[in-house]
Amino acid sequence: MIRWIVFLAGILGAIGVGIGAHATHGLDEMLAKQGLAEADVLKRLDQCDVAVRYHLLHVVALLALGVSTSRRAATAKSVAAFFMLLGIALFSGGLYSMVYLGQMGHWSIVPGGGLCFILGWLSVAYAAFSKDPT
Repeated sequence: MIRWIVFLAGILGAIGVGIGAHATHGLDEMLAKQGLAEADVLKRLDQCDVAVRYHLLHVVALLALGVSTSRRAATAKSVAAFFMLLGIALFSGGLYSMVYLGQMGHWSIVPGGGLCFILGWLSVAYAAFSKDPT
């Protein structure tokens, strides 16, 4: 379990930094070239900022889960990692889709990702007091 969580945290961290760098150093020009109004460009920049912030915050949480040496509550930690990964994909991915493609698909993608983040954090809280069967 630990190896795949740390691996995914590393990959997702690199992706988050890359998207954040692009948002800071060129996204506004890219969106302006698409003919978007200034208000729409600013809205998309704000959406990208939120997506990157949540993305990288949850990458750090994933990394902490992955490097935890305690075998206590391994199942709960795996569930937490799953929900955080799903949250990054849905919440941040949905916002990235809005920013870069101008559409996100179904309206529930971003809120569903937020719910996954909440479930992930609740799984972390549960892990503090649970014991896996041995």
